[in-house]
Amino acid sequence: MAFIRPFAATMYRHESDQDISTLVAPPYDVIGPELRARLVARDPDNVVAVDLPEGSSDPMVPGNRYQSAGSIWRAWRSSGVLVDDHSDAFYVLEQTWEHAGRHVRRRAFVAAVELHDFSEGVVLPHERTLPKHVADRLDLTRACSANLSQVFALFSDPAGETDGFFDAAERGDLLVSARDAESVVSRVWAIRDAAMIAALQELLAAKQLFIADGHHRYTTALAYRDERRAADAAAGVSHAERPDYDFTMMALVNMDDPDLIVLPTHRTVRAEGRFDASAFWRELSRHFEVRQPPAGHPAAALASAPATSFLVKTADGTTRLATLRADVDVAAAIPGAASLAWKSLDATILQELVLGPIFGIIPDEMRTLERLTFVKDAHEALKLQNADAAFIMNATRMDQLRHVALGGETMPQKSTYFYPKLLSGLLFRTMR
Repeated sequence: MAFIRPFAATMYRHESDQDISTLVAPPYDVIGPELRARLVARDPDNVVAVDLPEGSSDPMVPGNRYQSAGSIWRAWRSSGVLVDDHSDAFYVLEQTWEHAGRHVRRRAFVAAVELHDFSEGVVLPHERTLPKHVADRLDLTRACSANLSQVFALFSDPAGETDGFFDAAERGDLLVSARDAESVVSRVWAIRDAAMIAALQELLAAKQLFIADGHHRYTTALAYRDERRAADAAAGVSHAERPDYDFTMMALVNMDDPDLIVLPTHRTVRAEGRFDASAFWRELSRHFEVRQPPAGHPAAALASAPATSFLVKTADGTTRLATLRADVDVAAAIPGAASLAWKSLDATILQELVLGPIFGIIPDEMRTLERLTFVKDAHEALKLQNADAAFIMNATRMDQLRHVALGGETMPQKSTYFYPKLLSGLLFRTMR
């Protein structure tokens, strides 16, 4: 179902130094102005110069951010800051780091993947996209005619048939490497052998792909494809081979790999008016058993809970473990025609039984979302900075993502946090 093909990556020049740590960056959507300034100060050729360009976001304004990005991109290519690989390849991206006291390794194939509308059931999303963000990425793609970063996608390989391809690639020459601010090391190798490429294509052809991160990038690629197709049709242009715009760059990870880590994203909230902690705990008890949490790390308290649970702390210092009561039928308690798989998600239960009815926070009402904050670190969330209550959550399980995506549904915002993020700048894909 999924067709992948090799491509000659555009990369930072690396003949004299494989370490390009000063040139890479986290994904654009997690970079604020201060971090961007530090990255550019460290190296003016850092990827953020094009992936998160400066200037007006209005493409009609002269000298806007997209014109700036396009000019820098072309200058880098003409001056040799960026170079094209000498042949088509699949690339192997390995990330290693320490997590909870153990060494962890995650590996991905980076390939050009044929684009499919979500309705075709080949590439499946699990999050919604926002038109504003897609428009931004589309203007940037037009300006550079390139995939500046990978879509992070998952495929199922419980038998580990793809491990041999990873191992073989890593016995070859290392292309580039980088270490990020959290000491995650990324390394890249190439698969150029024609037989290996064909075998990997055959193996992946039977797979569905689940987008883990990069929904806006994938939706942008679809829009760019449709735009280019229409322009070519109007101009009477035909292609002897599939055009580059029919594909996008993806990092493909085995979703059955035990080293694939999904972390939770916690929530802190503010009441619309004065927060009444006593009333809050009473309302919470309608659907949850509320009790004193066991001592220890927040994650340990949640891991031992028998059902959907949240560690909850209010601004008066009270901390409790809230566990969904056994007599609560989420299919009936949560309105709407969504599937039981969707209604059983921890993020859904928190939104539909707590954040909405108690705090008046509604996903489609932006003014209410100003009172909701997403926090990666549980200890930071429990500090309750500018918040009335904190909710510490368990991570979404991989089988839950699979069931919801296969059902054609999308999860609530920030249901998954795949750690670590993929670095931008390791590989680019230029399109003709």
